[in-house]
Amino acid sequence: MVAKAVEKDVPVDIAAIGNVEAYTTISVRSQVTGQVQEAFFHEGDFVKKGDRLFTIDRRPFEAALAQAEANDTRDKALLAQAEAQLARDAANAEYQQLTAERQAQLNQRGIISKDAAEQSRASADATAALVNADKANVQSARAQIVAGQSAVETARVQLSYTNIASPVDGRTGNLAVKVGNLATANNTELMTIAQVQPVYVTFTIPATHLPTVKKHMADGTLQVTAIPQDADAQAAVGKLTFVDNAVDMTTDTIKLKATFDNPDRRLWPGQFSRVTLRLAVIPKAIVVPSQAVQTGQDGQYVFVVKDDQTVEQRTVTPGQRVEDTLVIEKGLKPGETVVTEGQLRLEPGSRITTDLSGRTGGAGGRGGRGRGQGGGQGRGGRQ
Repeated sequence: MVAKAVEKDVPVDIAAIGNVEAYTTISVRSQVTGQVQEAFFHEGDFVKKGDRLFTIDRRPFEAALAQAEANDTRDKALLAQAEAQLARDAANAEYQQLTAERQAQLNQRGIISKDAAEQSRASADATAALVNADKANVQSARAQIVAGQSAVETARVQLSYTNIASPVDGRTGNLAVKVGNLATANNTELMTIAQVQPVYVTFTIPATHLPTVKKHMADGTLQVTAIPQDADAQAAVGKLTFVDNAVDMTTDTIKLKATFDNPDRRLWPGQFSRVTLRLAVIPKAIVVPSQAVQTGQDGQYVFVVKDDQTVEQRTVTPGQRVEDTLVIEKGLKPGETVVTEGQLRLEPGSRITTDLSGRTGGAGGRGGRGRGQGGGQGRGGRQ
């Protein structure tokens, strides 16, 4: 049997079995405690980010918000009262200060007694101290307003938690809590959402391929093809996005992860798929069937059929194996014919014949060469 050495672009692939994982899986829980009043979806529906999923009883949180807003209004009124008190006492203090200065001048001129002047000074100092107290009250009232506004905002946030919306685009799972049941804050899981656009496909390859993968990743993004194991299996194309930071010592493998846009949602979380990691494409490679390459004492070789139908044993340098073919890096040219079956009956110089189907007609061996010398068909002629 013979075959032609063909020149073509050869992909360098690594095959593996992978598992599809959701890009994100969200556990939907209530952030407040209350009764579940409504559910706005059916189990298994696809939802968009921001779509309403559940409503929790709002009445307790509306009441808490109203109380916080009332307290904030009261605090603002107290601030206004403290500011008015400060303005009044500040004006009085200014008057008392001017009076004390006039009384001091009159005392120096001997018009009033020293006791009256000191009494006026004491009254001015007391009023000034009252102004300082009013300023402290104003600062306290302002701080109380900040605290009250924080309480209002907290109550408003708590009220917003009664509307539970979807945080991602995805498919809803089983509804764990039915309408009418009590949901406990940050504890009760209502249901899960799995993001399936995009998705991950996780797979492992032998650790011996890790240097090659790292080398080709440095040159650019590596393409990954996944074929799900279903009746209508069609290939999905993604890209390699993750290489684990450690080799699994028990299996001597490394975990990789590819990302797929999954526009038709063909890849489903938990599904197994056949994965092909394309490392590179060898351009214009010379390819022969892998069974054409033999191993001898001097290395690997092929039998090349020459124009005179004799064979030549030629040493070759094989490269990447792709399915049932082998890339020949050195030793062959495109279009040359090589023997793929029956090499054990050949030696250098043997004459062969082939029919149109490519099957070897015979191997003359040394007797084949005798046919040309004797003009007849020797024992080693056609078989």
